[in-house]
Amino acid sequence: MRRADRLFQIIQILRGTTRPVTAETLAGELEVSKRSVYRDVADLIGQRVPIRGEAGLGYVLGRDFDMPPLMLTPDEIEAAALGAQWVAERGDAVLAAAARDLIAKIEAAVPERLRPFIAEPTIGAPANTMAARDGLDIAKTRAWIRAGRKIRIRYRDEHDADSERTIWPVIIGYAETVRLLAAWCELRQDFRHFRTDRIVAADFLDARHGARPGELRKRWKRSMEKERGVRLP
Repeated sequence: MRRADRLFQIIQILRGTTRPVTAETLAGELEVSKRSVYRDVADLIGQRVPIRGEAGLGYVLGRDFDMPPLMLTPDEIEAAALGAQWVAERGDAVLAAAARDLIAKIEAAVPERLRPFIAEPTIGAPANTMAARDGLDIAKTRAWIRAGRKIRIRYRDEHDADSERTIWPVIIGYAETVRLLAAWCELRQDFRHFRTDRIVAADFLDARHGARPGELRKRWKRSMEKERGVRLP
């Protein structure tokens, strides 16, 4: 690990806790000697990073300290670039454009030495294999999720049977070849997952369903955990 990256990592470790972190703990995480940690911490303090503490007792980073928003490690840059590439391939038109803009902004903001991690990445998102088209405006659906509004849809199931549902949209998921809209279904009085390519028509209602988006998502998550018997992230 380069020394500049090690100094950055020390700050990240200290930012992640309110308890004192000993030099021994830092040395173990960074795979260096305690003497190196003492020197690194002294250098950071010399650069006016508000680290308090002493060798043997532990170090604490001042709560008012903040770093520039794009002080990223090479791994963090590649992770962000990979995620943005994936969204650019599979997201709706608005999200895809935002993902491409994000990559350009990161490339412009990071130091020159880190730009090859974006221009010449070691990883890449696979090509989009989603062939089916959405039956509703995904960007507008995202807005309705945030606003807590209802959507009336006409849905065609795998047997080509149509039904009309009023749903409370929760979250949009991405399967290998299709998108799924998780929602509370007023007709079934339960959570359901609708393939967006099987939605024949959609009417975005002004009516609010009355549940906070965050709470509705928690209810959906608990329902999925109960159904699958596993804890979701």
